[in-house]
Amino acid sequence: MMIVLKFFALAFSALLPVVNPLGSSLVFLGLVGFVPSNVISSLARRIAVSTTLFFLVIELVGAALLRFFGISLPVVQVAGGFVLAAMGWELLHESDSVPMTRGKDVAEDDFGSLDSKIFYPFTFPVTAGPGCIVVMLTLTAHATGATFLDTTLAHVGIFLAVLVLSLSVFLCYRYAIRITQKIRPETVHGILRVIAFILLCIGVQIAWKGFEVLARTLK
Repeated sequence: MMIVLKFFALAFSALLPVVNPLGSSLVFLGLVGFVPSNVISSLARRIAVSTTLFFLVIELVGAALLRFFGISLPVVQVAGGFVLAAMGWELLHESDSVPMTRGKDVAEDDFGSLDSKIFYPFTFPVTAGPGCIVVMLTLTAHATGATFLDTTLAHVGIFLAVLVLSLSVFLCYRYAIRITQKIRPETVHGILRVIAFILLCIGVQIAWKGFEVLARTLK
């Protein structure tokens, strides 16, 4: 159970800043425009499901991709840790710009065209961009334990984090209009800064573990 909780916390903390459900919901709202609430709800639900499947595929084939390209676990930890740290650093120093939240009004006849955009661009890259792929590959590599049971429990923790994150995506997208009306931009930026610092620390920690393994091979 401790392994599940550990990787749940690690995966959720690492993925939350790069997915950024709150910020992504503002972009989503700007893309779809002001449509009826039932359309927003349907889109939010389908995007959340698509996001879950997207992460699940990466988690399942991530290890196979590493073996195919002959990339070792410590190398992925070092490279992935640096990428996470760089993302955290960039978010930490990001300008306090507020994304545009008002898109054009969508005619009722155009609602069907939104369905074709569930995966692209609403899921990828608006919700889960290239950075998420790097994070998931790093987490998958980091989840390899000493035994098969440890590895399985680690992946369970990651998957649970993905489910919770997808739920947060659904809620933020579903209530995107209300969120823009209720939360002050200064509060949003403050929360993002704290999350960015946590992401920076996680990246350094993962990279350090990879360095430790690589250093032992030099002896």
